[in-house]
Amino acid sequence: MFWLLPFVLASVATAEELQPADQLPPAPPGRTWKLIWHDEFDGDKLDESKWECPPDAPRRDGWWMRKAVSLDGRGHLVMKTFQEGDKYIDGCIRTRGKFEHAFGYYVARIKLHKQPGHWPAFWLMGSTVHRVGNEGRDGTEIDIMEKPWLDGRLNHALHWDGYGKEHRSAGHKADIPGLMEGWHTFALLWLPDEYVFYVDGKETWRTKAGGVCQVPLFIKLSDEVGKWAGDIKEAQLPDEFLVDYVRVYDLAPPMQPRSVSAPASAPE
Repeated sequence: MFWLLPFVLASVATAEELQPADQLPPAPPGRTWKLIWHDEFDGDKLDESKWECPPDAPRRDGWWMRKAVSLDGRGHLVMKTFQEGDKYIDGCIRTRGKFEHAFGYYVARIKLHKQPGHWPAFWLMGSTVHRVGNEGRDGTEIDIMEKPWLDGRLNHALHWDGYGKEHRSAGHKADIPGLMEGWHTFALLWLPDEYVFYVDGKETWRTKAGGVCQVPLFIKLSDEVGKWAGDIKEAQLPDEFLVDYVRVYDLAPPMQPRSVSAPASAPE
C-alpha cells in the first residue's frame, strides 16, 4: 500500500509554486498528487470566497467573534484570544458551503499559542456527523490537531454518531519535543479505508476507527476557551496563534468513496 512508504518531497512544480514546499506520501503507480485547494493568507483581509466566520455567539467558556480573526499582512492568519469585560473572546473560520471534500491530504502550518486556558484546533466537520446508525461512514468530526497543553503533547481525535447518548469517539495523544516553539505542520492523509495523522511529516497515528468517513467535510480553524486547557484567568492576554497556510491535495484520478447514505442537503 503506497501510504506505508517513506515520505518524499512534493513534485518540483508544486515546490516552485508554493513555499515552503510540502512533503507528500508517494502516489501509487499511474497517479499523482494534485493541489486542489489552498489559502496562503496573503493580503490584509480574510478571503471570503474560501472562508466564513460563524455568527458571533457563546462557545464553551468564551465567545466566537469575527473580530478575533485577522490577517497580519505578512502571509499569516491571526486568531486572537482576549478579554472584554467579563467575556473571553476567540474565533473560528470554516469552509462550509465553499469547499467540502472527501479524502486526500490536508495540511496546515501553524505557530502555536503561549498562554493557558484556551486551545487552537485544525479539524474537519460536516452536518452528517450528527447522524446515528452507520458509524462514522456517513460523517465524522476529524480533529487533525487539538492543542490544549503548553508542552509537547497534542490530541488527534475522531467523533461520530452525533453528540448525544449514541456518540462514539477515538483519539490519540502524541508527544512532540519542541512543539511549542516555531512553526510546525499538522496533516491528515484521509483514505477510503484509513486515516493517517502526521506532525512535521512524521506519522503520529493510524486508525480505521468509525469505519472511515465516506462523505465530504469542510475545514475549520478555531480557538476555544475551556478548562481542558487550564484556567483562562491565569493567562496573560491577549494571546494568539498563527497559520501560515492550509493546503489540500488529492490523487489524480481522485479516490472513490464506498456507498453510504446521501449526506444532508444543508451542512451546519
